[in-house]
Amino acid sequence: MDLITKYFPHLTEEQRRQFAELDPLYRDWNAKINVISRKDIDALYEHHVLHSLGIAQMIRFKPGTKILDFGTGGGFPGVPLAILFPECEFLLVDSIGKKVKVAGAVAESLGLKNVRVLHGRGEEIKEQFDFVVSRAVMQLQELVGFTKQLVHGTQRNGMPNGLICLKGGELQAELRPFKRIVEVQELYPTFDEEYFKTKKVVYLPF
Repeated sequence: MDLITKYFPHLTEEQRRQFAELDPLYRDWNAKINVISRKDIDALYEHHVLHSLGIAQMIRFKPGTKILDFGTGGGFPGVPLAILFPECEFLLVDSIGKKVKVAGAVAESLGLKNVRVLHGRGEEIKEQFDFVVSRAVMQLQELVGFTKQLVHGTQRNGMPNGLICLKGGELQAELRPFKRIVEVQELYPTFDEEYFKTKKVVYLPF
């Protein structure tokens, strides 16, 4: 929890409470439904919560922004972002029912009124959003194919609507088809932990 306040010192009491509750909630659910690897649960705040909040290094969403978390798994990056941006709306989608169940239960336990969850596939979504976010779900080209039609053209933020994803490792080949428009931001040394040395935020306007 100290890791979150280190980089986000201006949280409200409610946000601090919600972030603090993530650890016991995910430990409890992980014992029943394995959504985070056993060895990773002890690094929940660094590897999952703070990593999710890396998207806030690329953009601070304005109130009223609608965001789709595509392939949310157990709720990342959607749940941490929903805590950080309580005036934005989030839809968390995953094709694996038990993972969506955990994401929904955690959001409900935290009292996140700005979160909805959907068990389904991207092509089943019938609404549009300002931004799609994701974390290491699939190759960028494939992700664009699934999500481009889910983003509308009406802008409310300081940067054009589009796709923002968290990725790691060597991305040169993956980004080549989009090299004229893609924007990449390293998370290290903004987040100075060793874990973030290979982590990046990738933004693609639609």
